[in-house]
Amino acid sequence: MSVLKRISIRYLPFADAASDDLPLGQLLRLSLFQVSVGMAAVLLLGTLNRVMIVELKVSAFLVAAMVALPVLLAPFRALLGFKSDTYKSAIGWKRIPYLWFGTLWQFGGLAIMPAALLVLGGDVTQVRYDIPFAGEALAALAFLMTGLGMHMTQTAGLALAADRATDETRPRVVALLYVMLLVGMAVSSLVVGYLLKEFTALELIGVVQGAALVTLVLNVVALWKQERVRPMSRAEREAASPSFRDAWADYAAGGTAGRLLLVVFLGTMAFNMQDVLLEPYGGEILGLSVSSTTLLTASWAIGALIGFTLAAKWLAEGINPYRMGARGILAGLAAFSAVIFANPMGSPEMFFAGAVLIGLGGGLFAVSTLTAAMTMPAGKAGRGLALGAWGAAQATAAGLSTAIGGGLRDLVNAAATQGHLGIALNDPNTGYSVVYHLEIFLLFVTLVALGPLVRTATTNRSGGTGKFGLADLPT
Repeated sequence: MSVLKRISIRYLPFADAASDDLPLGQLLRLSLFQVSVGMAAVLLLGTLNRVMIVELKVSAFLVAAMVALPVLLAPFRALLGFKSDTYKSAIGWKRIPYLWFGTLWQFGGLAIMPAALLVLGGDVTQVRYDIPFAGEALAALAFLMTGLGMHMTQTAGLALAADRATDETRPRVVALLYVMLLVGMAVSSLVVGYLLKEFTALELIGVVQGAALVTLVLNVVALWKQERVRPMSRAEREAASPSFRDAWADYAAGGTAGRLLLVVFLGTMAFNMQDVLLEPYGGEILGLSVSSTTLLTASWAIGALIGFTLAAKWLAEGINPYRMGARGILAGLAAFSAVIFANPMGSPEMFFAGAVLIGLGGGLFAVSTLTAAMTMPAGKAGRGLALGAWGAAQATAAGLSTAIGGGLRDLVNAAATQGHLGIALNDPNTGYSVVYHLEIFLLFVTLVALGPLVRTATTNRSGGTGKFGLADLPT
């Protein structure tokens, strides 16, 4: 049995994330809240996006506005995390109440979502509504409720996991939860896609409200007995709590935390602006087939796997995480340069090499910033605020960059093809090229912002906390 235990700890992907205070069974159960968040993300960003445009004939601009609404709430994740740090209850819970109410918001948003969308589409129900903008208002409410629930649930859940983990396992525990987010997205996309292959209004109601019920079940199982009961006296409950302004000022003291968040924001903007453009670029500009462009995701994944392998080696050797982040940025510079030169050189091979390097650079950058955020002293600010701030910077940048990338490409291409930019730029490649050059510029800006942080970080030469395994992959 001891031999089997040693083998499992060495080879099972997530076994090294467990500890005496947080056994593997409880950790995997806690991770179910990430599955529910991933399922909601698939519905909001994928399935319902397509349903509104294709089946319900809603304008693409209105759909984009609805999908962007949850992003507007992302900056408040730092406040939500701080509130869970300082929450006081008679039984001593801090994270569980925010997990529970986040679950209710997420459940409620999904529960009313299909009816709101049917009112928005109008033609599906064959019923006329005399209330102006009723569909738009109801759909916006549903998206806001779901987005608020996702942000609250994820922030409090990550903070709870970080509280229960040890200093050694904490980065791997939090990273495991991000992996579970991807698992939730992958599984739910397959299930929802299968259930909605024959679209009807009743199918839409059944699938989305069924997802709401699954959300409630998964999150209740996840939070059950995860936080210890620590009774608080009346004096403790009535004691003054630090204000968010004071806690944030303490967290950002010295400029290190603020600069890290700036680096996360800029770097995420730089790497994600091409999210919705890479495949269209391959098809429209390079003339690749649909089957060829679908390999881009695999290419990106190969690059991310290479980046993960390098990160494992470098962190085990005690590399400064900011230096590793800089290497990821340099890989990104090479990646977008390869994508740009693939067109004039007529080289699909160079294009796919660029996709591999995007995965490699983005993976290194994400791992480095997560490692830095988890090991940064928080002072008065608790882990909830720190994780909330990191998640707010990343989520806000990801949402904005995707919208900016697509909008900028359309705007520039419209001007170029109408001749407003001159004969030399009258080409559909112009819009894509502007976006890729802007990403290169942002990577240089990120590198400049990252520079001062290299001097503040300490390297780990003892090997005690440098261990990095599959569970540490953050996204």
